Amino acid sequence: MISIIIPTLKEEKIIGQTVGQFAVLELPHEVIVSDGGSTDSTQAIAEKKGARVIVYHGSERQTIAAGKNLGAREAKGDYFIFIDADVTIPNPTDFMRKAVANFERNPRLVALTTAIRVLPDVETAADRFFFGLMTQYHRFMNNVLHQGAASGEFQMFRANAFKKIGGFNEKIVASEDFEIFSRMAKIGDTRIDTSLCILHPGRRPHSIGWPRLFLLWCLNGLGVVFFKRSFAKKWTVIR
Repeated sequence: MISIIIPTLKEEKIIGQTVGQFAVLELPHEVIVSDGGSTDSTQAIAEKKGARVIVYHGSERQTIAAGKNLGAREAKGDYFIFIDADVTIPNPTDFMRKAVANFERNPRLVALTTAIRVLPDVETAADRFFFGLMTQYHRFMNNVLHQGAASGEFQMFRANAFKKIGGFNEKIVASEDFEIFSRMAKIGDTRIDTSLCILHPGRRPHSIGWPRLFLLWCLNGLGVVFFKRSFAKKWTVIR
């Protein structure tokens, strides 16, 4: 079974579409929304669309990593898939079958990611360039160097491998997605399947601009590699 885990915080505008796309998924699966304490209709909409909603009740703001781990602790699948709340997966059944096939072909594979693009109706030339660059970087780091690297829009893990390394590092505010792939690469193979591609609306690059976002990615990644913490003290939520 596949466990699809979606961390959320005040995503009432899009969570229905994100959860609802899996209604046609023909593989055994569960959808878990790990909510950081939304005060809008996120939780109610997710439940109405068929997700199991797990709610964080802590007093301090939850990190993205902690939200993902909270959902994973409730998951029952053989594979854990983490996606952002605004991700669209074209043809979910075909997509998931191909994703699972990567693991079936390679018993050593512990983590998988895919190519990423912005939705065609809002995609810019800068989106195509930077996400294309990211795809090639992930291909080089995973498929060639076997060092592990990925962004958080789509990450898929063998459940037993995820549990073995203790999940995401909850102390990391940003680049927790990059960091977990580097740890996964120490216990097995990590890979990007560029024949698979997820879509998203590009909210962050379109809001703060690609130069600033690219700089943040670099600083946070370097901080995690050399100091085991991200450069950012707080990851700004963008709606």
